[in-house]
Amino acid sequence: MTPKTETPAETGLTPLDRLAIETLYRAFSEGNPDLLDEAVTEDWQDIPLNPGQQPGREGMKPLIRAFRAAFPDTTIEILEIVGAPGRAAVRAVMTGTHSGDWFGIAPTGRSFRMAIHEFHRIADGRLTHTWHLEDWFGWMNQIGARPVLTQETAR
Repeated sequence: MTPKTETPAETGLTPLDRLAIETLYRAFSEGNPDLLDEAVTEDWQDIPLNPGQQPGREGMKPLIRAFRAAFPDTTIEILEIVGAPGRAAVRAVMTGTHSGDWFGIAPTGRSFRMAIHEFHRIADGRLTHTWHLEDWFGWMNQIGARPVLTQETAR
């Protein structure tokens, strides 16, 4: 079955808006932080910032490099985009292998599949804001790095 291609009337997005969204995720999948120059505004707001991340487009670029080092085979597949003029919600899945240090967790060599849910504001074909939620706890479970629950931490 061939997937249905959504029209701007169905998603509320222009082709340029949709391209900006797709390019953001390609930056991670391809490990190419310079793609952000095409996808997001210079003062793009990534909410919340990751530990150690600086604001704006340039603040995300080192994170993409570190991310690619930790997960060199990462791919992000967009499953659904729901949009309205100037905004979009994205449901996606990220897959890869934990091959480098991430969040202080040494490489495990284990594969993972993680849900991503994000909301974007868009102006003039570029993302201006992204609110993101990834299932990092699920990731820890999949790679065998979940925190150990003790009676002390359960209180």
